[in-house]
Amino acid sequence: MTNEYTVPGGLDDPAVETTEVPEPGAVTIVVPTFNESANVRQLLHQITESVPARLPCEVVFVDDSTDDTPQVIEEAAKDCPFPVTVLHRDEPVGGLGGAVVEGMKAAGSDWIVVMDGDCQHPPSLVPELVATGERANAGLVVASRYIKGGSRAGLAGSYRVAVSRGATWLTKALFPRRLHGISDPMSGFFAIRRSDITSEALKPLGYKILLELAVRSRPRAVTEVPFVFQERFAGESKSTAAEGRRFLRHLAGLRTADPLARMVVFGLIGLTGFVPNLAALWAMTQAGLHYLPAEIIANQFGVAWNFLLIEKLLFRERRVHRHWADRTIRFALLANADLVLRIPLIALLVGQFGLAVLPATALALVITFVLRFAGTEALVYLPRRSRSRTARSTA
Repeated sequence: MTNEYTVPGGLDDPAVETTEVPEPGAVTIVVPTFNESANVRQLLHQITESVPARLPCEVVFVDDSTDDTPQVIEEAAKDCPFPVTVLHRDEPVGGLGGAVVEGMKAAGSDWIVVMDGDCQHPPSLVPELVATGERANAGLVVASRYIKGGSRAGLAGSYRVAVSRGATWLTKALFPRRLHGISDPMSGFFAIRRSDITSEALKPLGYKILLELAVRSRPRAVTEVPFVFQERFAGESKSTAAEGRRFLRHLAGLRTADPLARMVVFGLIGLTGFVPNLAALWAMTQAGLHYLPAEIIANQFGVAWNFLLIEKLLFRERRVHRHWADRTIRFALLANADLVLRIPLIALLVGQFGLAVLPATALALVITFVLRFAGTEALVYLPRRSRSRTARSTA
C-alpha cells in the first residue's frame, strides 16, 4: 500500500491560495528514502538554493522508512518554493530500485532526475544534467565519478571503493554493448526523459536502478557529466552484504533475460550436475548396489542439483507462475524423459541415417539438450494461460 501526501510550496506559492493543480515542472526530482530523517531537511535546502527559478521543478520522495522521515519531509517542505510529494510505501517491493520506479510513475515532468537522499549527490548539478540532455538530444544523462572532473571522494574506506570498482568492471564486462558510453553504471545520480522509460519492462531488485534502466529500457542517446561524490551529511550507509547479494541476483537476472544467454547458463548448470550424479553413483556402487539401479537413483541427485541452481540463478523471477511442487514434478519428468528419449534417438541416427556411434551420440545430446531447455521454459516456468483467455481461444 502506498500513501501519498502532497505539500505545496511556501506561503508565496499560488497553489496555497487556489485549488488548481499546478503546472507540471520542467524537472521532477525523485528521491528514494529509507530512514533519512536527519538528511532530508538539508537536501531540500540544497535543492532550493541550487535549482534556479527559471527551471520549475517538483520533488517526489518515495519513502520506505520505519522512522519519522515522512513527517520531517512534510514539515521541511513548507519552506520550499516548489511542490513536494511524499509517497510512503508500506511494502518496499523491489527495494530502492522499486521506489525509484514508483517515483517515475508519479512524475509530471519531461525530465526526471534521480538522486539519493543522503546529500552525497549535489543538487547543484540538476540544471546541468537537464541542460546537457537537451543540448545532446539524449534520453539519459549520467552523473559519473569516473570521467575527467569526477571523483568518488565521498566513498567511505578502501573496501567500499574496491567493491564499487569491482561492480563497475563486472557490469561493463557483462553488458559491453548496452553500457557503451556509460563509465559509471553504478551511479545513483542521473537524468532520464520520461518518454525513454519503458516502465512495463522494468523489474527492479535492489539499489542499482540505473543498470536496470540502461539494460531494459535502452534509452536513445546517452551522455555523461562529471560529479564529485560527497560524504554523507548524516547517518550511515545502507549498503550491506545482503544488498550485495541482491545486486548479484539482479545482475544474473538481467544477463539471462536474453534467450541465448539463458540457454548457455542452462547448459553450464547442467554440466555441474555431473558432480553430484557421479558422487552418488560412486557411493552407492561402493555400498554394493548394482550399477543400473544406482545410475537411475544417482541421476536424481543431478536432477535435484540442477533444479535448485536453475531456480536460484536462471528463473528466479518466474517462480511465481507455478507452485514449487508443480515446478519440481514437471522439471523431474522432463529431466528423466531426456534419458528415455536419447537412446532411441541414437539408434535412429545410427540405423536410419548411417551415422557413426560417437557423432550420433553427440548430436543426440545436443538435440535433447535444446528440447529440454525449451520444455523447461515452456512447461515449467512460463505463466499459465488464464481460463478466460483459454475460453476465448476455444470460442
